[in-house]
Amino acid sequence: MEKFHPYLYLGFIPGFDEYPNVLYTWMVMAFLIALSLIITRALQTIPVGGQNVMETLFEGVAGFMQDTLGPEGKAFFPLVFTLGIYLFLNNVIGILPGAMAPTSNLNTNIGAALTVFLATHYVGFKKSGLHYLEHFTGPILWLAPLMVPIEIISHLARPLSLSLRLFGNITGEELVLGVLMLLCLQIFLPLPWAMQLFVIFGSFIQAFVFVLLTMIYIAGSLEGHDHDEHEHSPAH
Repeated sequence: MEKFHPYLYLGFIPGFDEYPNVLYTWMVMAFLIALSLIITRALQTIPVGGQNVMETLFEGVAGFMQDTLGPEGKAFFPLVFTLGIYLFLNNVIGILPGAMAPTSNLNTNIGAALTVFLATHYVGFKKSGLHYLEHFTGPILWLAPLMVPIEIISHLARPLSLSLRLFGNITGEELVLGVLMLLCLQIFLPLPWAMQLFVIFGSFIQAFVFVLLTMIYIAGSLEGHDHDEHEHSPAH
């Protein structure tokens, strides 16, 4: 995507000319850290301004997680909320003139997807111990030779699917936006606001899908624990 961005705001930093996705990721991280420090510097009982906005976001995400994961979802709120905000900003920053969305680079997406992959299996082993491996053997023991390879491929495909889906959609948006910007510059027209709103909406949808799949994967890891507990519970 670098060739579609002949001028990058931070392209002059030595050694990072070929890695603009890293620079813009750092910009997003710095923005989130600064925003968190500003909002939490003077918390109030009755929230106003930025604190009110963030608490509304917190409550919305927490409620959605409650519906998806149940009471156990509270433990994973930091991961899901941080991923959602981080990916949305990484998606939408590409709308700035001369900027690029870090998620239009596959490396950024692989990092986020591997985080989800490792967190999912960490949760499974933490909740179920070695019984978590029963996820891979299937409901019937004699089917294990068939189910284990299928389940391993299925689990390994998750980070690949998360990475490529996000990469493809954001790259497509950037290409369309880049072509429109070139056309508008040639005929001296401003970029249509409708296109910018479309990019913002698309950025939100892609971040939402990513965190929704993250919650579904975590829920799947927790199910094995509940199933084991049910199997060992006394018969009624």
